[in-house]
Amino acid sequence: MNTDQNPSQSPAPTPSAAPRGPRPLQLRCADGRLLNACWYEPDAAAGPVRAVAVVSPAMAVSSPFYRGFAEWLSGRGYAVLSYDYRGIGANLQGPLRGEGAGLRDWAKLDMAAALRAADKRRQLERREQGHAIGLLAIGHSFGGNAVGLAPGFEQVDALLGVAAQAADWRFWSGLQRAKAAMFFHALLPGLSHMFGHAPGWLLGARAEGLPKLAALDWARWGRRKGYMFTDPALQAELGFHRFTGPVHLWNISDDTLFGPGPAVDHLGKQFSSASVARHTLDPRALGLRAIGHFGMFRRDLGERIWPLLLAPVEQATPVLRARLA
Repeated sequence: MNTDQNPSQSPAPTPSAAPRGPRPLQLRCADGRLLNACWYEPDAAAGPVRAVAVVSPAMAVSSPFYRGFAEWLSGRGYAVLSYDYRGIGANLQGPLRGEGAGLRDWAKLDMAAALRAADKRRQLERREQGHAIGLLAIGHSFGGNAVGLAPGFEQVDALLGVAAQAADWRFWSGLQRAKAAMFFHALLPGLSHMFGHAPGWLLGARAEGLPKLAALDWARWGRRKGYMFTDPALQAELGFHRFTGPVHLWNISDDTLFGPGPAVDHLGKQFSSASVARHTLDPRALGLRAIGHFGMFRRDLGERIWPLLLAPVEQATPVLRARLA
């Protein structure tokens, strides 16, 4: 497992053609539920699609937060699938108190549906273009740590996790450890029972309200030593060990809120058959005072950060390296 404390990879050149606006679609999940999603398409003038990516959001964060990143990726030739989990953003159907989704539903149904749609698009492009097309799964926080629960996730060529972690409170240190223990043992379950959902203000500046069952799942896993990976009810469903491609996991040195380095390291250990590379981004390396858990996807920082995120995983993945060179 490699650790890159101050990434200095030279970013690949970015095509000058502007991406097109989002194209809506609906994803059909295995239980029949329809989810609103959208494609961010490269500009047709830039040539055919060179790769496909799917962006899976963080806990209770809606997909518009990732729009700048998705548009930047599409400017590089990616067809980018962006979506919300059920009960979040465009996929909140009725009062949040009535949403019965848990975190397993988000991974096994919603994320799986998005990955199937992305793979279908990859296959279509391959037939039309006559050569292999890469598929990259990008997950922020929960979107990266739950991917191994999604049936068929092994079909992707590479995984990029941004602040994706095993959120066991024991991986925090000092005062933040006490805060994390309080969050998972008392605040998250207590307020979820009180309000019938976890209020967005509890979860961070970018978060929306979280369905009660999802919040209680998160609280239960956060209290377990080893997070979800030691949950007896999940042992038959965990598929992280089956992935054999490149896995690139990033933490941000000042992200003491949700993504401390040891928690990201523990997630990396779950990919026991993969080629795992660990990267740490220090804001000072970019002349910044702070980035935090959400700053990696800020549009105003994107041109400085996103090439650093993408370059290593592209270089490690032959089908991406060949098409995006």
